[in-house]
Amino acid sequence: MTISKSFLEHFRCAEEHAEFAAIGNGHTPPGFFRFGPDAICYGHVGTGYCSPSADAELYDASSDVRVENGACTIAFDPDAVVENLRRERYVADALPPGRGPSTGGFVRKAYYLVRPLLPVAVRKHLQRASLKGWANKPFPKWPVDRSVESVFDQLMALAIGKQKGEKIPFIWFWPEGKSGCAIVTHDIETRTGLDFCPTLMDLNDSHGIKSSFQVIPEGRYHAEKHELDAFRNRGFEVNVHDWNHDGYLYSNRELFLSRAAKINQIAVEYGAEGFRSGVLYRNTDWYGDLKFAYDMSVPNVGHLDPQPGGCCTVMPYFIGNMLEIPLTTIQDYSLFHILQDYSIEVWKRQVQRILDGHGLASFNVHPDYVIDPKARAVYSQLLAYLASLAPEKNVWLALPRDVNRWWRDRSQMKIVKRGGRLEIEGPGKERARIAYTSLEGTRLCFTVTGSTAIQEEVVRQER
Repeated sequence: MTISKSFLEHFRCAEEHAEFAAIGNGHTPPGFFRFGPDAICYGHVGTGYCSPSADAELYDASSDVRVENGACTIAFDPDAVVENLRRERYVADALPPGRGPSTGGFVRKAYYLVRPLLPVAVRKHLQRASLKGWANKPFPKWPVDRSVESVFDQLMALAIGKQKGEKIPFIWFWPEGKSGCAIVTHDIETRTGLDFCPTLMDLNDSHGIKSSFQVIPEGRYHAEKHELDAFRNRGFEVNVHDWNHDGYLYSNRELFLSRAAKINQIAVEYGAEGFRSGVLYRNTDWYGDLKFAYDMSVPNVGHLDPQPGGCCTVMPYFIGNMLEIPLTTIQDYSLFHILQDYSIEVWKRQVQRILDGHGLASFNVHPDYVIDPKARAVYSQLLAYLASLAPEKNVWLALPRDVNRWWRDRSQMKIVKRGGRLEIEGPGKERARIAYTSLEGTRLCFTVTGSTAIQEEVVRQER
């Protein structure tokens, strides 16, 4: 029996509930398989078979689950599968040898050479052509993929089975028992976009929503100190956006290290805790060289982005010491110019799917693309919708830095038994809440107690 560290990180429950044994040798070539109806996994499976493509008929590893004598046996390593999804290993394994996830070819180099000269009206046609067929991709699942959470939920159901149906207490995902979380971010691409930011802050404030602004340090424009101070003085957050947004940050290791050193220096000057790369290009294997508390460059589903993939989760997660706050909704540019949709219906569908899993709805709306009154009206509708979620759905409207600090505190919390009570220990425990899981048929249910401590006998009675 081994303890699943990723399961513990997700639920913050007692270690005894995170023990799973793997069957089979698991030495087959990595590939895709299922774990129940909702989770597509990637990795090694000890029995059955793996498929090289997600659109094939996939083996369901849930058929191999055994729960006997208080022990649970499954056919794969859950930590490896979760890591493969979060780190997009299924994309890297499919690339030719020597080709990294964000290295570029001739077409990409030519595009970025002329991109500053191309108006949006031209760029959008080129991008639509390059993304042709995106809607037919089976994995990650559009518009939101929750495969990682599905794996965890099914493992929790098995843990409850080991307990003969007894409920399992854990530390709730969000502070004060919030049902989910939403954040708004803004990548500033040009001087025109930067000049529009005071108006954008006024619009955000009119709906009571603070946001973060990601600033490009070099090349496209220069943000003056008084402009950066204006963000912070109004309660907004300043982060770093790439180096010069030319699409080459992750193109090769030597260039990345050179730019990372300058990016780290500018982060200190800005007082920035977070980072997002240009165009969401990324290589998570190199994150250790960026000195930020958190990153926001990994999409949940990357079908409409130049770099394919997606982390398949709606929750923050750690990559080494850096917290990844994934981008879980479509970007405004893609919505307006690729899908040609000037409404918030796609965003609302995504938010509903995210909140069904008590996850994080994160948005990236560029100041440059909401200057136009038509686009600005849509963004205003989004803000009104998000503002309504706080009272109606108990959603936490936060800044990225708040999410980072909460998730780090929660990662150090644990539930302990003391004097007939279950209590939460750890930094920030006063904001945490004890919750418990139960099964209604095959459906996993969550109940938040609304307290940092609960009588153990009450838990038994509720079981």
